[in-house]
Amino acid sequence: MISISLCMIVKNEEDVITRCLDSVKDIVDEIIIVDTGSNDSTVEKVKQYGAKVYEFEWVDDFAKARNYSFSKATKDYILWLDADDVMRPDDVEKFKELKSNLDRSVDSVTMKYILGLDENNNATSSLRRNRLVKREKNFIWIGKIHEYLNVYGNIRNCDISVVHMKNKPHTDRNLKIFKKMIEEKVPFSTRDIFYYANELYYNDYKEEASIQYKKFLDTNDGWVEDIKTACSNLSEYYYSIGDKENELKYIFKSFEYDVPRSDFCCRLGYKFLNENNINSAIFWYLSAISNKPSEDNLGLVSHHTYTWLPLLQLCVCYSKINKFEEANIFNEKAAKYVPDHPSVKHNREFLKGKLKELEESNNQN
Repeated sequence: MISISLCMIVKNEEDVITRCLDSVKDIVDEIIIVDTGSNDSTVEKVKQYGAKVYEFEWVDDFAKARNYSFSKATKDYILWLDADDVMRPDDVEKFKELKSNLDRSVDSVTMKYILGLDENNNATSSLRRNRLVKREKNFIWIGKIHEYLNVYGNIRNCDISVVHMKNKPHTDRNLKIFKKMIEEKVPFSTRDIFYYANELYYNDYKEEASIQYKKFLDTNDGWVEDIKTACSNLSEYYYSIGDKENELKYIFKSFEYDVPRSDFCCRLGYKFLNENNINSAIFWYLSAISNKPSEDNLGLVSHHTYTWLPLLQLCVCYSKINKFEEANIFNEKAAKYVPDHPSVKHNREFLKGKLKELEESNNQN
């Protein structure tokens, strides 16, 4: 059986750190905590788990901090987590099995990273991360912000999930780091341009973000999943300001790089539904539910855009053309994902009457 070092970088995480460590304490053999300047009880709490704690002066560089944490690991493999991450009991059991049976020729294991859960504990969005890596490979983190682990070799995908249970609001911390890089004339990589655009976008500087997204696209050098996200956010921005021409432009631009992603299909379905072009709306919503992402996909996946959302919209579409039996089928399919959704319940009541009328009409004929 392999041995595992858990490596984390933390600062003022007293509200969540015990939740994280409680969830994984039984599957790791060593806990490495790199503290970047806590002034709360974080350090005292992690020491209760036998953690090895190291202080690290924060220099606005996440990669440096993570690489330092990796340098302190001593076990066969390294598992990394953030303080507001949790591994659920079912995934812990899967992890134990993985740990017992992992072929030592594997250099990295990717796991699903669930970024949000709905009220039914269904993932709302997720992506894959290289989560468990062989220590002797000396993989390094790259990037001051939105850092990534530069992994290569024998990579295995698994169905284990880590859940991000964020309890702090989004701040402009990362945006400030990018602004500082600009002031210091630090060259931006293509990836930096993309994430700078994201920080502008999510801090509500959307017009400035649109400029940076276009700059990113013009490099012709970005990761295809980042390109699609840039197109999605540009399309959403132009929709918000009523620029239909550019909204469509960036939806269709995303098609240049890959098959239409489900969120783009839903955008087109919504557009045509609002224009009362029902057949076109049906086409794109059907495309959304048929276009499930690959399990190997490392990019961001919005689960609702290929599950319950297009199914509910198909119910609406078929109701508009008086095909109530078809509408009912799609509403019940949506209910399997979101049984308590208000639209599901409303549709049931509406369709109950319509289906009864249809049955009575058929009986009379």
